[in-house]
Amino acid sequence: MEAMSRPSSAGGGLGALTALFECPVCFDYVLPPILQCQAGHLVCNPCRQKLSCCPTCRGPLSPSIRNLAMEKVASTLPFPCKYSSAGCLLSLHHSEKPDHEEVCEFRPYTCPCPGATCKWHGSLEAVMPHLMHAHKSITTLQGEDIVFLATDINLPGAVDWVMMQSCFSHHFMLVLEKQEKYEGHQQFFAVVLLIGTRKQAENFAYRLELNGNRRRLTWEATPRSIHDGVAAAIMNSDCLVFDTSIAHLFADNGNLGINVTISMC
Repeated sequence: MEAMSRPSSAGGGLGALTALFECPVCFDYVLPPILQCQAGHLVCNPCRQKLSCCPTCRGPLSPSIRNLAMEKVASTLPFPCKYSSAGCLLSLHHSEKPDHEEVCEFRPYTCPCPGATCKWHGSLEAVMPHLMHAHKSITTLQGEDIVFLATDINLPGAVDWVMMQSCFSHHFMLVLEKQEKYEGHQQFFAVVLLIGTRKQAENFAYRLELNGNRRRLTWEATPRSIHDGVAAAIMNSDCLVFDTSIAHLFADNGNLGINVTISMC
C-alpha cells in the first residue's frame, strides 16, 4: 500500500484556511460542489463515491447535503497544485486546478512504452532506469541520424515497434504502430517522443523518411514529450501516417527502414 502525502500548506491565514478543505481520506482538497455528512464533515467527491459512511464520524453520507458556505469560501482561495510536493509552485482557483493538473510538468510520468501492460509511473529521472531494467529488449542507437528498422511488418493484428535514440545528451523514443484506427483500414503511425518535458521538446525537431524504389515520404515535426504519449499523437494524426499499401512500396522482404534525424532548433 502506497503512503499518501498531504498537500503542502503555506504558513499563515491562507494555509490555515486551505487546510480546512483537506479530504480525510486522500488528503487532496475538497472542492465544489462540496457535500457534507449529516454532522457537517467533508470528504472529496472521488472518495465519497467509494465510501458507504463518513470516514470521520462513521455516520451516513446520504442524503447528500451541499455546504454552500464552504463553497463560497473555496471560491475566494488559491489552492496549491496537487503536485506541489514534487516541485510545482502554482496555486490556482479551484475551477482552474483540474485542467492545470492534467498537464502539470510535475505530474508523475507513466511508462512511455506503447500499450497498457506496464503500469509503472514515477519521476522523469526514473524513466530511463525503468526502461533499461523492465524493457531490456528495446534497442538504443547513438547519434542524431539513424535507421529505425521495423521487421515483419506483415504480422497480423495490432503491432508496435520501439527503439531508443540517444543524441544531444537526451534520449528519444521512436515508435511505429500498426493498428486499425478506422474499422477495416489498417494504418501505420510513426512518431518520436522525447524522454523529457514539453518545454525541453520544443528545443528539438525530427524528420522521419521512407526512401526507396525512387520514392520518398517525409514527415517533420517537433517531438512530443512522453507526458503526451503516443495515443494522443495517433488520435490527432500528428505523426507520420501511411497505410499498408504505402508500407509495401518501401518495404524489403517484410522489413521497413525509417530514416530518423534529430536536430536542435
